[in-house]
Amino acid sequence: MTDFNQIPLRPDLKGQVPYGAPQINVPVALNVNENTFGIPEVVALEIIQRLAAEVIGLNRYPDREFMQLRGKLADYLGFGLAPEQLWAANGSNEILLQAFQAFGGPSSSAISFGPTYSMYPNIARISLTPYEEFEREADFELSADYVAEKIRDSNPGIVLLCSPNNPTGTPISLAVIEAAYQAFDGILIVDEAYAEFSAEESALSLLSGRPRLMISRTMSKAFAFAGARVGYVAADATAIDALRIVRLPYHLSSLTQAAALAALSFSELLLENVAQIKGQRDRIIQQVTKMGLRAFRSDSNFVLVEGFQDSNEVFEKLLERGVLIRNVGIPNTLRFTAGTESETTKLLAELAIMLD
Repeated sequence: MTDFNQIPLRPDLKGQVPYGAPQINVPVALNVNENTFGIPEVVALEIIQRLAAEVIGLNRYPDREFMQLRGKLADYLGFGLAPEQLWAANGSNEILLQAFQAFGGPSSSAISFGPTYSMYPNIARISLTPYEEFEREADFELSADYVAEKIRDSNPGIVLLCSPNNPTGTPISLAVIEAAYQAFDGILIVDEAYAEFSAEESALSLLSGRPRLMISRTMSKAFAFAGARVGYVAADATAIDALRIVRLPYHLSSLTQAAALAALSFSELLLENVAQIKGQRDRIIQQVTKMGLRAFRSDSNFVLVEGFQDSNEVFEKLLERGVLIRNVGIPNTLRFTAGTESETTKLLAELAIMLD
């Protein structure tokens, strides 16, 4: 078998490994912030019917501009958005990659505030965009003055703000987003993958009159649609047109479009589980605090917990008991996705036994 030294791999990719969390078959998987409630049967049947209708025409390319889907996404988000202000792709990661292809590159630069979503530096690397990550303030929070200062000092082409932040769960206020936008002349991307779980007002309320602001969303989390790979972004129509320049032809398949349209037609039903997930999130926070651990403020569907002497040991012991969680590499911490009531009970019971 050959290795990377025997093929002309890009020099900056040598020594790199593919991104990915462990995919292990366990009874309770709470490691990648999926919505473990799943798809209701009535929604599943609607998806199947729409997919079946599309299969007959799979010899033809999909609708390249998918205006029907963009219209449904605009209706779902509200705020008076027009279909031309929406764009979709195969997960929000592809949305971010397209944004970096359009606005980044070797002559630009990007910054964020870490710890944050680990795909940001990967997307920057893939797009040959210089990337820097500034440390967050105490308890992983961000203030308007701090963010604006770092942006002015670095003068990047792209700023990424994740709200609520992954992996810490920390929300970002509109005041911070406004200060960030005013601090430079580049593209500000607010990653709202977990927005449906947050009590903070969405950055969508700031879009009007801000042509350099882009709000990225996903159907993976609140919609329980991770396997369908549907991400989308709201922005000024001109910024959306920039993404259309770099997109691959027919990048969103007919089947993906059909499945997304079916899910959006049942958005209220699919989002009914959000309240239950938030309840289990708060339950985790309360119970781990009673165990003598520290849970950081979370506005997402997961909780970052601190206080483990050996995070790897706790991770392995939970895995042995059929519970898969995530070690995100922050010392003495582990991240727990809020699952169903029974999944959360299993997690908390096993954790309590280990810490007793």
